[in-house]
Amino acid sequence: HRAGAIALGAGLSSLAPRAALAALGPDARSLSFEHTHTGEHISLVYAMGDQVLPQAQQSLNHFLRDHYSGTVGEIDPKLFGLLFALRREVGSDAPFQVISGYRCPITNERLRKTRGGGVAKHSLHMDGMAIDIRLPGVALGDLRDAAQSLQVGGVGFYKSENFVHVDTGRVRRWG
Repeated sequence: HRAGAIALGAGLSSLAPRAALAALGPDARSLSFEHTHTGEHISLVYAMGDQVLPQAQQSLNHFLRDHYSGTVGEIDPKLFGLLFALRREVGSDAPFQVISGYRCPITNERLRKTRGGGVAKHSLHMDGMAIDIRLPGVALGDLRDAAQSLQVGGVGFYKSENFVHVDTGRVRRWG
C-alpha cells in the first residue's frame, strides 16, 4: 500500500488533488507549491497520516533548495505539517507560492549584508525549518492570522515584500 502511495504521490500533478487524495484514503496528506524564483511547480502526497513518505521528503528537499546556490538541505517534516494545517485553516486548495525555502549559510550571510537587516544571522531557513510564502486568493493578513492561530512556530509578516514567513521554531511573531 505504501509503495502505491509513493507512486501516486509522485504522479499527482496530472490528477485533481481531491480525486487523488480520495483514491489514497482519508490519511493522505498533500501539498502543492509554485516557486516564484525557479518557476517550478510540485504537487504531491507527502504523508500518510503522520508518516512522511521518503520519496516525497526527497522531492520537497530538492524543490525547496537554495535557489541562489542550488544547495539542497533537509527540510523539517514538521514544516510540511504546518503548511498542511495552514492551508486547511484558510480553506484553500491553491498551491503555496514559495519565495524562500532552504538557505545555505553562504547565501544567508550574503542576504544579511545586502537586505538591510531583514535576514537573521541564525535564520531557521538554514536549518530547513522556515519558509516564506503567500497563497493566491488569500489576503496576506489573513494568511498571517491563520498561521498565528495555529500556535506552531514563528510567524513573520512582510507586507511590503508580499509574503509571510512561517517556521517550526518557538512560537513568536513579528512584522
